[in-house]
Amino acid sequence: MSESERVTAYELIGGEAGVRRLVDCFYDLMDSAPEAKRVRALHARSLKSSREKLFLFLSGWMDGPPLYVERFGHPRLRARHLPFPIGPTERDEWLWCMERALEEQEMPEMLREYLRDRFRGVAEHMRNQDE
Repeated sequence: MSESERVTAYELIGGEAGVRRLVDCFYDLMDSAPEAKRVRALHARSLKSSREKLFLFLSGWMDGPPLYVERFGHPRLRARHLPFPIGPTERDEWLWCMERALEEQEMPEMLREYLRDRFRGVAEHMRNQDE
């Protein structure tokens, strides 16, 4: 398969609409689930900006349009998250939300597993506290 024939995660999840569904489900869970209480407390009262930034970031992260980079430059994820105390509990709560959001999306199972593995790596990379 040539590079131009390669199907991206962005395409497999359903493009813009699929990424938005994932992000909305993720933040809906974070906003309502007691299992996400500590990670939710790290966010502003309104999740509108967080939703948009995650959508922009994930679009490019899934090999779709680099919307976040076009608007804000390099993501510098770890540096942007350093002001927030992220320990194992916050990491695990974030993953709890993302894994449930992934389960609720229609997508090929191999994509779900691929994204789950990548999200675990990103979540661990954001951790900046031992506990």
